[in-house]
Amino acid sequence: MSFKFEKLIIWQKSMDFGEDINTIIKEFPKHEIYNLSSQLLRASDSVALNISEGSIEQSNAEFNRFLGYSVRSLAEVVTCLYKAKRRGYINEDVFDRLYKDSFDLMNMTIAFKTKLK
Repeated sequence: MSFKFEKLIIWQKSMDFGEDINTIIKEFPKHEIYNLSSQLLRASDSVALNISEGSIEQSNAEFNRFLGYSVRSLAEVVTCLYKAKRRGYINEDVFDRLYKDSFDLMNMTIAFKTKLK
């Protein structure tokens, strides 16, 4: 027995992505715990949460709307990554890896949205 969203590759990848973000924010300064760290974690977790919530909807249009929220959350993650890099909390290699993961996940989600229409 499983939920429909558990079989979706975009959900599986977004779950991994959220855990990667959770790992890197542990190295951020303590004064960022309620600011950038929190924002970055909430945005990255929102990607998977919206995919799962949308998959329960009865119509493809509703699911499509929730997938759009996931894409917006990824844009938010990217902005937070830029902030983290500018503030010296992550290096270029970490930024590049997570940026690429964000970009790939966004493209996969957009392609899935298009397929649902």
